[in-house]
Amino acid sequence: MMRDWLQSKAFQVSGLDASQIEDKVMAECRNVGDFLKIVMDEVARKQGVERWADSTPTNIPHMLRIASDFPEAQFLHIIRDPRDIALSLEKRQWSRPLPWDKDKALLAAGLYWEWIVRKGREYGAQLSSRYLEVRYEALVQDPREVLVPISKFLEHDLNYERIQKSSVGSIKTPLTAFREDLNDGKFSPVGRWKEKFPAKRLQEFEDLIGAYMAEMGYSRSTSPARRWFFVGRNRFVYDLFYTVKQWAKVNTPLSRWMVNYSDILIDK
Repeated sequence: MMRDWLQSKAFQVSGLDASQIEDKVMAECRNVGDFLKIVMDEVARKQGVERWADSTPTNIPHMLRIASDFPEAQFLHIIRDPRDIALSLEKRQWSRPLPWDKDKALLAAGLYWEWIVRKGREYGAQLSSRYLEVRYEALVQDPREVLVPISKFLEHDLNYERIQKSSVGSIKTPLTAFREDLNDGKFSPVGRWKEKFPAKRLQEFEDLIGAYMAEMGYSRSTSPARRWFFVGRNRFVYDLFYTVKQWAKVNTPLSRWMVNYSDILIDK
C-alpha cells in the first residue's frame, strides 16, 4: 500500500520524485513521523539546505506529540499583539466565530489567540531547552538583536544582512492580507490595529482578553468596562468550543472538514 501511494500522482512535494525515496521509505519508515522526516529531509537536500521548518500555527496544540515523534525538533514560538492578529484573521475570513456571533469575528479571533498562546506556553514549559519565545514586534523592529538568541537556540548563524541579500518567499514579498498597504508603500505590520480596529469592537476585545494581554506585555488602549456577564459568558463558551473542536480534530474524522490546509500560513 505504501509503495502504491508513493507512486501515485498525489505524491507531489516541491517536485520530489517518489522514486528517489521509495527504497528509503520502504526500509526505514515505521510510522508517520518517519515518513514525514524522510520526505522533508529529501526536499531540504534538493534545495541545498541543511534544515527544514514548519510554520503552521495550528500545530501548537500538538507540540508534545511532535516533540515525541521528532526528538530533535525545536519550537520557536513567535507571539504577536492579538489586535493585529485578529485584524489579519478577520480580513482573511479565517476567524471562526460561533454561528450566532457572525458579526463578532474579531472577538472570536482574540479569544482564540489567548487559547492557543496559553497552550503554546504551557507545552513550551514542559519542553524546556527545546522551546524559545520571541515577540513578533521585536523581531520586526530590531531583527539583528533578536536574531542573536534565535541563532544560539537553533545553533545556526542567522545573519540579518545575508538573509536580506538572499531573501526569498515572504521575506522578499510579505505574505499579507493587507495587500493594499503593501501596494501603497505603507506596509507596517506592527501596530496596524491603532488605525484599523473598529473602536466599538476594540473596547469589547480588550475587555475579553485584556488581562492576558497585560500578562503578555500588551497594554490595553481602553478603560475596562463593567460587563462581567458578557466577558464571563464568552470566555467560557469559546474556551469550551476551541477545546472540544481540537479534541474532535484529533480523535474523529471530522478534521477532514474542519481544517483547510490552504489556510494555515502565517499572515503579517
